[in-house]
Amino acid sequence: MMLTEKSTLKRLKHLPALFRKVDAEKVAPHTAQFLSRATAEGLIHRIKRGHYINSFLFGFPNVETVACFLRPPAYISCEWALNYHGISLQVPFVCTAITLSGAVGRRRTLLYQGIAIEFSKIADRLFTGFETIDGFQMATPEKAVLDSLHFHGHLAAADELQWDALNRNTLLEQGKAYPTRVLRQLDAMLK
Repeated sequence: MMLTEKSTLKRLKHLPALFRKVDAEKVAPHTAQFLSRATAEGLIHRIKRGHYINSFLFGFPNVETVACFLRPPAYISCEWALNYHGISLQVPFVCTAITLSGAVGRRRTLLYQGIAIEFSKIADRLFTGFETIDGFQMATPEKAVLDSLHFHGHLAAADELQWDALNRNTLLEQGKAYPTRVLRQLDAMLK
């Protein structure tokens, strides 16, 4: 093994599973060269500019962890969360990350392991209703329903959802914080 390879591996041990360029600057004096070599050798993988996976030491994290890492603070919601909780049996192709960051929109959608990660900005007052699971934040089933109505204006395959698994009181209580349009849609679905 060459000296540069040993040096690269030694530096990788000081980096977490997901890291930013600024993290690498703390352990590698010539950061651009370090990142370029480690990427070329397949030791790390670039998710997007300035964001990397320490795949040699930690493997590849799940899509939820990556989505929350890219736009902190963030939580996973909408159809992805409904499927995660078993409320929807439809397997989504888009993982929706709800964030307070303004860097959202179609141009900011990212492809990771065949899944599109889409970012949506939400008002501070609505940035609630999620829990930490395995290092990432996931919306509760009720919050995922409300976010879907808020961002998409509908629920995908609403007639196939496991409505019995949702808490009606929680839905109505959390729904009061959303625009009246969401409450009207929710009310029509619960009848």
